[in-house]
Amino acid sequence: MELLGRIILPAIVAGILAGLLLTGLQYIEVIPLIHEAESYEKSGADDHEHGAHDAQAHGHDDEAWAPDDGLERFAMTLLANVVAAIGFGLLLSVSFSVLAARGRVLTWQAGILWGLAGFGVFNLAPSLGLPPELPGSNAAALAGRQGWWIMAVLLTAFGLGMIAFARPAYLRALGLVPIALPHIIGAPTPDIHGGLAPAEVAQRYVYASLITNGLFWLVLGALSAFLHRRFGSAKGSKISSPYGTATGREN
Repeated sequence: MELLGRIILPAIVAGILAGLLLTGLQYIEVIPLIHEAESYEKSGADDHEHGAHDAQAHGHDDEAWAPDDGLERFAMTLLANVVAAIGFGLLLSVSFSVLAARGRVLTWQAGILWGLAGFGVFNLAPSLGLPPELPGSNAAALAGRQGWWIMAVLLTAFGLGMIAFARPAYLRALGLVPIALPHIIGAPTPDIHGGLAPAEVAQRYVYASLITNGLFWLVLGALSAFLHRRFGSAKGSKISSPYGTATGREN
């Protein structure tokens, strides 16, 4: 029951609420830009339609499945966002439980800081090398991009962990090294930059993606911390801490 109350249930509730928020924000700012880019992609495909009827007919049955526009696409987007949000919520809940075992209980305000950290790890740091891409954008090989993204996420998380928790305190400055390392190595880049959509549309998409994900992480962090305390029935006297509150004992 403690596992359910402190980890699983807060992650599910916070994930559903934050996933709903993210989907709504995406349909205000992000999805319209994707539709605009897809219109340029469709126009580019139409320009090559002449002389390619046979190839097009041959490849039609092998085309990857994609949800239809409208309700089906909305449902798939919502499902993907909620599942991802629950997964991220589980990471936060596990982290909060580890801190609770060491005598700390996080407030929702501290949860916002954890949300900012999650945004930095999973969105901001990787986007410095691999910014969000619209359909029809030129890109390097997928395997190379995935490998660099994973490296950036892991090293950024490790670096932020050092900055927040390393002892003695002077070691915290060393956390900047793993954070910077992926960007020193450099992300894979395509031979030709750009894409079918205009550059200003691609730039707006980067900003819209980062802003919506930033708001999502703030809400997910605050909700996860609040629900972790609520469902876990945390008790004890509280002493202020930069990363949460202590229950009066030091491990």
